[in-house]
Amino acid sequence: MSTNMVWWTIAIYIIISLFVAYLSRSGKQTNMVSYFLGDRKLGGFVSALSYSATTYSAFMLVGLAGLTYKGGVGAFGFEIIYFMGVSLVAFFGPRFWLVGKKYGYVTPSEMLGDRYNNKKVAMVVSIFSCLFLIPYSAVQLAGVGYLLQGMTNNAIPFTTGVIIATVLAIVFSYIAGIRSVAWTDSLQALFMIVSATLVVILIINGLGGFGSFFETLETNQPHSLTVPGNGFFSFVNFLGLTIPWFFFSLSNPQVSQRLFMPASMKSLRTMLMGFLIFGFVYTLVSVIWGFSAAAMFPDLANPDLATPKIVSSDLVSPILAVIVMVGIMAAAISTIDSILLTLSSLFARDVYGYIKKDSSDKSQLLVGKIVIPIIAILAYLFAQMNVNLIAVLSVASSAGLLVVVPAIIGAFFWKRGTAAGVMTSVIVSGVIVIIFEFAKLKPFGLASGIWGIVISSILFITVSLITKAPEKKADEFLSYLKTELKRSKIV
Repeated sequence: MSTNMVWWTIAIYIIISLFVAYLSRSGKQTNMVSYFLGDRKLGGFVSALSYSATTYSAFMLVGLAGLTYKGGVGAFGFEIIYFMGVSLVAFFGPRFWLVGKKYGYVTPSEMLGDRYNNKKVAMVVSIFSCLFLIPYSAVQLAGVGYLLQGMTNNAIPFTTGVIIATVLAIVFSYIAGIRSVAWTDSLQALFMIVSATLVVILIINGLGGFGSFFETLETNQPHSLTVPGNGFFSFVNFLGLTIPWFFFSLSNPQVSQRLFMPASMKSLRTMLMGFLIFGFVYTLVSVIWGFSAAAMFPDLANPDLATPKIVSSDLVSPILAVIVMVGIMAAAISTIDSILLTLSSLFARDVYGYIKKDSSDKSQLLVGKIVIPIIAILAYLFAQMNVNLIAVLSVASSAGLLVVVPAIIGAFFWKRGTAAGVMTSVIVSGVIVIIFEFAKLKPFGLASGIWGIVISSILFITVSLITKAPEKKADEFLSYLKTELKRSKIV
């Protein structure tokens, strides 16, 4: 593929995206709620597309396709487990939205700090969220690097792609905060799903239709259509990959923070339904891409190059190929700029706000804007490690975020939960996950995420039972929820 065509397409994408981001500006973003939550006024359609683009990033068409290439049909089951986990949004989403509106929460960790009546809880949760989300941010940057490198046969180096993604993520974040991110996300999500689906149709037709396509796989790579196939998706490995994915919508603050943003409960429902439809289609598309690459290029050294190879093949016209390339690139950037905004809001609201207790909303906003490029640079440095198999690194990051799940569930359903229980469970189990990941330890063959959530649950319950719970705050919080959920006819 012509490198000049790639550069021109990227330039056109940047111009259109900047224009859309600029149009999204509505008044001055002079406070935390406006800049980081869009004044809690996002409509259902925009929320659905933005939620989809943020969740389905470079992980899907690069990571999930690569995982399918590596391990076969087990990757589809792995992603379906995530779909099952989205039921948590249907259950917890209204609760997040109601308390966010009632108490003015900006971040999920701020909600936990208030519910457990201790701002130190918010600070601890925020710090560990930053520790685990920066590698996940790097995944998105690396996805763009692999994409441009693969499609241009190294004419655009990996590092150049990473730099482009980093700069654009920072710019989109600054233009109008979450509002510009949401609008550009919506454009990118539509662009992404349409172009990717068109490519799948072309590839399948080029390979002789679905019947011929699966016959080729069954003949040449029969292991790709079975579980555990080549052994990659053994039960223990599958479990280690899927547990963090099941709780993704709760554990990842860049996702759960979006539950504060819809304008109404109706918008929240529209967001969830739109996301489910988008996600199912996109999952099928990504898995078929992986299978297609396995049939056409069976000897790739790096599975994450499966998508670039498909897009740059003779079955896809150059024009459609660069359109798809921009769609994937846009998806990755939409996730990284969302994470940048979330992490900067966590730091400003919960870390800086704890250290400087009398800080104003205006000063917190200033700090949040200052740390955006700092976080982006850290993610860039991490991306330069050039780690293979993006999907596995994504799950490793989510494994660390699992340690906060018991505290989130306890916030809504257990009055006896305490601040000491939260901090002990998050710190101890979080450190254990970090040690296991760096040392590549899997005691009894179990991945770090499983150990993390089990140890975190045990510590949260045990420490909470031997320390004093904030009964007054728990009663106020849970009584309000019970009343509002009953009035809204939500279980």
